[in-house]
Amino acid sequence: MSKRKNESSDSNKKAMKKLKEQQNNEEECENTTTTTTTSNNNNITSKFTIDQWIPKKETFSKRYYDILEKRKELPVWKQKEDFIKIVKENQVVILVGETGSGKTTQIPQFVVDAGLIRPGKMVGVTQPRRVAAISVAKRVSEEMDFELGEEVGYSIRFEELSSSRTFMKYLTDGMLLRESMSDPTLNKYDVIILDEAHERTLSTDILFGLIKDILKRRSDLKLIVMSATLEAGKFQKYFENAPLIKVPGRLHPVEIFYTQEAAKDYLESAVRTVIDIHKTEGPGDILVFLTGEEEIEDTCAKIQRETREKGLPPMKTLPLYSSLPIYQQSKIFDTCKERKCIVATNIAETSLTIDGIVFVVDPGFSKQKTYNPRTRVESLLVAPISKASANQRAGRAGRTRPGKCYRLYTEKAFKELMIQQTHPEILRSNLASVVLQLLKLGVVDLVHFDFMDPPVPDTLIRALEVLHYLGALDDEGQLTETGSIMSEFPLDPQLSKMLIFSSENGCSNEILTIAAMLSAPNCFMRPKDNRIEADSAKKSFDHFDGDHLTMLNVYHSFKKNGEDPTWCYENFLNHRAIKQADSVRSQLARILTRFKLSLVSGDVNSKYYYENIKKCIAAGFFMQVAKCEKKNIYFTLGDEQSVIFHPSTGLTRRPEFCIYNEFVLTSENYIRTITDVKFDWLLELAPNYFKQKSFPKKTKEAIQRAQRLYSGSSSSSSSYKK
Repeated sequence: MSKRKNESSDSNKKAMKKLKEQQNNEEECENTTTTTTTSNNNNITSKFTIDQWIPKKETFSKRYYDILEKRKELPVWKQKEDFIKIVKENQVVILVGETGSGKTTQIPQFVVDAGLIRPGKMVGVTQPRRVAAISVAKRVSEEMDFELGEEVGYSIRFEELSSSRTFMKYLTDGMLLRESMSDPTLNKYDVIILDEAHERTLSTDILFGLIKDILKRRSDLKLIVMSATLEAGKFQKYFENAPLIKVPGRLHPVEIFYTQEAAKDYLESAVRTVIDIHKTEGPGDILVFLTGEEEIEDTCAKIQRETREKGLPPMKTLPLYSSLPIYQQSKIFDTCKERKCIVATNIAETSLTIDGIVFVVDPGFSKQKTYNPRTRVESLLVAPISKASANQRAGRAGRTRPGKCYRLYTEKAFKELMIQQTHPEILRSNLASVVLQLLKLGVVDLVHFDFMDPPVPDTLIRALEVLHYLGALDDEGQLTETGSIMSEFPLDPQLSKMLIFSSENGCSNEILTIAAMLSAPNCFMRPKDNRIEADSAKKSFDHFDGDHLTMLNVYHSFKKNGEDPTWCYENFLNHRAIKQADSVRSQLARILTRFKLSLVSGDVNSKYYYENIKKCIAAGFFMQVAKCEKKNIYFTLGDEQSVIFHPSTGLTRRPEFCIYNEFVLTSENYIRTITDVKFDWLLELAPNYFKQKSFPKKTKEAIQRAQRLYSGSSSSSSSYKK
């Protein structure tokens, strides 16, 4: 198990050595499951009841009683007494319940009803997605007849709604992980519920290890792990044969249809299938699964257009994806006379329960995170889903009556080509942020941290190397003062380093804006029917030196125009995204102030104004540099991937060197969000990184040529200039 700073432990320098030794003989992780349901024999009983300290309402609204009757119809309600008994007798409980069984909304209330929450403490319920944390908190506050943000609250990145009276909090798994940095034993919680555990997000997997350790030191803490799939044996084994509770769903039979051959264009096929259903099938709403915002918005527009052109009855077409405003997301729950067609990402697989769905259209794809530790490239790729995901999608059609699922792939593909379960995120992610958080928590022996599925050693090695080059770790692998501050920002380490450096170099206000804009959804709108006008509007904000400075221009113009939504609409800007960035900026500024890092603006009249800003960006992103090879072709330094600029960039010229935020793998290798830099800045900002002997030949030659070119030149020092 992990060791803490106050115990004897190896340094991360030794950890890296151990990891490298393991690389050649790393065994595959065991996936053996068990169905044992023996008790942990950890008999913990509460002395408190809900009436003793939670505000007792004298009267309840009529809506409360109406909802209560519906709650009693949920499958999980029938097992309330059994659940309470098992939870009181055990420190860890595993609960499996199909989506729609009521586990997410009811189990936390059962915990409170059972008197398991002491005065001043909370039950924390994690969700993998922000939209679920907010929507479920809203629903539960209604069920309990409380005001959202008072007794029942939520916490997501850059947004929290809770009070001193909050005893139940829904929060993203990432937020609970961040809370553990200031509260290492999670003392504010008496019960923690890790919901949607089957999704195996990066943060949930780290929480497994941390909470397993905390449970040994806190006999008063209880953990409930909830999953929507039957792959619970692995959780039982990890938590030493914790008891398993199974809650049946209330599924009606679902008829599955396959295509005879794979669809050549799954988007066109999805639209055609929706129109056919609307034309030939009886009542019932339709749910279509697609991979992302652009696909969803385009498909919604096509469905609406074809419905009109074919003279079909009206159909309400609604998009659903994580960056959609909450008020728009809530429209999917509204009742309406006409049929609804909801076009969603895999957020609708398990995170949200949508009544009225009878027909599901499943093209069989989702966007999945992948990470190549050799190239240090993390990308979102459209990839085939797993059998488990396909079954979850089909199950959405049988919630209220018998349904139908149209799979736009062959039965052979389902049976022979799809993997059983999606690989845990920890096996396909960049771990730099996670490693930084673990080090801040005092977990210094990463080799022996109790991962449910240990990441490959190379991924951990790369994470430690990145943090070392950023100055977050010293040569012994210990957290530096800079690294400690970096860990406090809810950002990628590169952005955190950029912010800290800017405070020392006279432009922290500008870098705050850029970091906030990068942390919010894309501010530029590009409607399918107005792309020429949208592109023209974007050009008015484009900066000669690149996209990071373009974001600065947008934000300054937004403020200059009084944050006017109409101005945003006329300029094809996403008002909600920029407002979100403004809120993020304020929170990041508070963190800088907490660490006594100055908030200062550069002199806009200085000829070095933009140069200083670009140097600060380079201080964080010097490991993401591309060099022009010929005409429009670049290669990335280090891994030597051949890339081109993404069409969305406003950098029309082709500088010799540039830094980029994203490496996008599609039909082409694109780099996106790009800014021109001078190579001598990079040499001065990160000399150790560019002295690596392990760089491949072409990268070494490019560095040596640049060094010869800039040797003796002092005109482009990386230091701040007035």
